[in-house]
Amino acid sequence: MSPLNSHRTEITTVADPIYLEIFKNLYQFIAEQMGITLQNTAASVNIKERLDFSCAIFDEVGNLIANAPHIPVHLGSMADSVKSLIQDKGETIRPGNVYLANNPYNGGTHLPDVTVISPIFDCQNQKILFYLASRGHQADIGGITPGSMPPHSVHISEEGILFDNFLLVAAGQFREKELINHLTNSPFPARNIAQNIADFQAQIAANAKGERELHNMVDRYGLAMVKAYQHFVQDNAELAVRKAISVLKDGEFTYYLDNGAVIKVRISIDIDNCQATIDFTGTSDQLNNNFNAPLAVTRAAVLYVFRTLVEEAIPLNAGCFKPLHLIIPSGCFLNPVYPAAVVAGNVETSQAIVNTLYGALGIQAASQGTMNNFTFGNQEYQYYETICGGSGAGANFAGTAAVQTQMTNSRLTDPEVLEMRYPVLVESFSIRPDSGGKGQYSGGDGVIRRIKFQESMTANILSGNRQIPPFGLAGGKAGKIGRNAVERNDGTIEELPGTATVEMNPGDIFIIETPGGGGYGNR
Repeated sequence: MSPLNSHRTEITTVADPIYLEIFKNLYQFIAEQMGITLQNTAASVNIKERLDFSCAIFDEVGNLIANAPHIPVHLGSMADSVKSLIQDKGETIRPGNVYLANNPYNGGTHLPDVTVISPIFDCQNQKILFYLASRGHQADIGGITPGSMPPHSVHISEEGILFDNFLLVAAGQFREKELINHLTNSPFPARNIAQNIADFQAQIAANAKGERELHNMVDRYGLAMVKAYQHFVQDNAELAVRKAISVLKDGEFTYYLDNGAVIKVRISIDIDNCQATIDFTGTSDQLNNNFNAPLAVTRAAVLYVFRTLVEEAIPLNAGCFKPLHLIIPSGCFLNPVYPAAVVAGNVETSQAIVNTLYGALGIQAASQGTMNNFTFGNQEYQYYETICGGSGAGANFAGTAAVQTQMTNSRLTDPEVLEMRYPVLVESFSIRPDSGGKGQYSGGDGVIRRIKFQESMTANILSGNRQIPPFGLAGGKAGKIGRNAVERNDGTIEELPGTATVEMNPGDIFIIETPGGGGYGNR
């Protein structure tokens, strides 16, 4: 009987190409349905409007099977969180349990990114078949500044509340009292606990949606077939990355951050085995600021770069990692140890890692190299956004203006929603002319964003490439550096560095000019 005539055909070692395509899309579809549920049920602007969340499916040992096309820095790192849960809780994991995790030293990215992890058991509740995870950026999770993105933190405790495989739901019962105690029992407690709870419940709902869809898939195709194609999908991704590696050449690059830190990388290509070694030896030691990137973030950036080299439509998964060998010295700022501050490592250093890798491969000039993290708030309001800029040009393409680049994929809140929910006005938002580097192919332009405050609040900016411009390649010119400033209501201008905290008064305008991308080739 043809596999097309029987959904429960026994699968052994050979993948049917038709079913391979079906399962690739099925797994990704389930993750996408999780994301739709999360967006529809979340309370915060950050998740509902900006879509700063990610959903993914993992096998019984925590390897990524598939994800929705959400936030790259989330997707490449969540497997480490799931594996940490398995290692930590092991035999104590029971049906109906759900866990919270954001520990940057166990697969987390930074504390505002909180992951809800659900083990998925078989119908007899005897065996774990999958894990589902949804990671959402909380608008506030405590810390020394509203919005939990403090520019000047030096210790992880200053950045918010840490969850290390916290039991959120026990045998189907939501542990609200214990959660509230955890959110409040801190020197720097969360400021909007009701919103935290609502968003966590939305993440639980997203995982529940994924669980229903996975059980439907098992009912339809049979567990043997589902598990077989789970591995086939991963194997197919591995082959696709090996194919991409086969045309690469050795390379190395040194990238300088505004704060003096240096990323060094050497990429060695083993053509015979279609493998790549990515060696970060020589990178700066752990920093006394918050630009330290957790190991999971560094791994996610590497995975992102090599996934972008694949021309086929494959889901990002564990198979993509098999041809890659990473050397990241412990204690460097790309692999920090407790109690390093990390809030900017996730959003800023991740961007720098991607630019460094593309530079070493000679593939693309630097994109804006920053997420331009802007937060403002007080005890009543907390808001966070990342702001687009210019992408870098390559050997046969120009950069793009006003686009979210590399490790972020969120959108900006609609002005109408922003102004309805918060006491601010979007005075203007426009392309920043001639900010992209010139070349045979020019880099994309950045943007200018001006936010006018109607109430007194604390504003924070965490940004990069305010001193060192995004590099060009092959003779292309660098992109223009970014700029931060405050225009006071009396007309005076206060220039701000890349990382700054400032008190805003009614009538004051916060100005953010984002970098352009580098150009490629001589004109």
